[in-house]
Amino acid sequence: MQMPAPNASVLSRKDLIVARLAAVLPADALLSDLAETRAYECDALTAYRCPPLAVVLPGTTAEVAAVLKICHELRVPVVPRGSGTSLAGGALPTADCVIIGVARMTQVIETNYDDRYIRVQTGRTNLSVTGAVEADGFFYAPDPSSQLACAIAGNIAMNSGGAHCLKYGVTTNNLLGVTMVTMDGTVIEIGGPHLDAGNLDLLGVICGSEGQLGVVTEATLRILPKPEGARPVLMGYDSSEVAGQVVTDIIKAGILPVAIEFMDRPCIEACEAFAKAGYPICEALLIVEVEGSPAEIDAQLALITAIARSHNPVELREAKDAEEAGRIWLGRKSAFGAMGQINDYMCLDGTIPVSALPYVLRRIGEMSQEYGLAVGNVFHAGDGNMHPLILFDANKPGDLELCEAFGADILKLCVEVGGCLTGEHGVGIEKRDLMHVQFAAADLEAQMAVKDVFDPLWLLNPAKVFPLDSSAPRRAA
Repeated sequence: MQMPAPNASVLSRKDLIVARLAAVLPADALLSDLAETRAYECDALTAYRCPPLAVVLPGTTAEVAAVLKICHELRVPVVPRGSGTSLAGGALPTADCVIIGVARMTQVIETNYDDRYIRVQTGRTNLSVTGAVEADGFFYAPDPSSQLACAIAGNIAMNSGGAHCLKYGVTTNNLLGVTMVTMDGTVIEIGGPHLDAGNLDLLGVICGSEGQLGVVTEATLRILPKPEGARPVLMGYDSSEVAGQVVTDIIKAGILPVAIEFMDRPCIEACEAFAKAGYPICEALLIVEVEGSPAEIDAQLALITAIARSHNPVELREAKDAEEAGRIWLGRKSAFGAMGQINDYMCLDGTIPVSALPYVLRRIGEMSQEYGLAVGNVFHAGDGNMHPLILFDANKPGDLELCEAFGADILKLCVEVGGCLTGEHGVGIEKRDLMHVQFAAADLEAQMAVKDVFDPLWLLNPAKVFPLDSSAPRRAA
């Protein structure tokens, strides 16, 4: 959906803004020509797009602070951007905004193996954090499916997780401290290389705040020793509800796998066509991975496979070596790309209690019939973080709107069964006007009051997260 181009008055103001920014930035760090800024007109929620007024690509915290100070003085909205992989429109620009992209800020500032932390600039990609320490036997635990491309800045903004979040938690559980620049250009340090800071839990407020409070330029992250070993087991079932019950039974048994991943038939078929991982064609597939010493792995998998067999799997396959383990994970890691080969799709991100999986999967199937749109389900089943992929035709009039209505009903269902609107993708613009479903007016007011403190002019990441009707008085003021 193309946003209207800025009018002449905006363009005349643009000259002033660009001139002021050019005075504090290297020549190659400022983009203002439409041909250049169009590359930043959307993120991974590509249905909505709008070229920004300008894009800055700073290399240091000081440059970010200088840009924000100018934008604050001139009352210019600012949209922080990591790698642009947001699936919720979290980095969608407006025509009058300046994007601050941290893609050039990729340095490792400090590594401390004794205290198990690494400090990095937040433009560094998720996977490259592990890459910086793996030769010394360490790793960074959060592993979103987009970890090859997504930046730590976006992971912090959306509190991202990944397949291994069941055991290791999401970004907030692995974030120790940040350097953040507020909208007026003030640089603040919160937390640090220790477990908990004193006083208010401001780090907990910032992680998951979606660029509403400041631009995070550096992060201190927890790193962990690599486990002695890991082994996945693949199980196929002739019903999604049965597979959901298997997940529930594994968790109820007190077993803590490092990951439990779920795929249904549409995803299985797409992944087989795309990656040829050797998956059985069935209604539902689970990948369960455990780690530890060989004896620990054997003991855990014995319990897990016993539960799996009690539900009559159509296939049960335990990896015997690293090559087979890689093939088991190959399809799951390729799932989003594989589904994209079939059709346009919208990827949702609702979280539910694990016990509600069988019911929610059944209801999604029923709603799919009602809306006439196919759905593929692939998600982190261990912690109930669902990712339904609704297939639609972007070139068919009305299909996008139908898809969005279907998605809204799925997210409402997640809240209805005791879950929430998002687990790791964030609210952005996608779920902005569904926030009333999960939060009472007083809850939203409390959240907006926090933004008032950090960004009283409401210039950071405009028109995101908060319902437009609730935030209208603040934005107007």
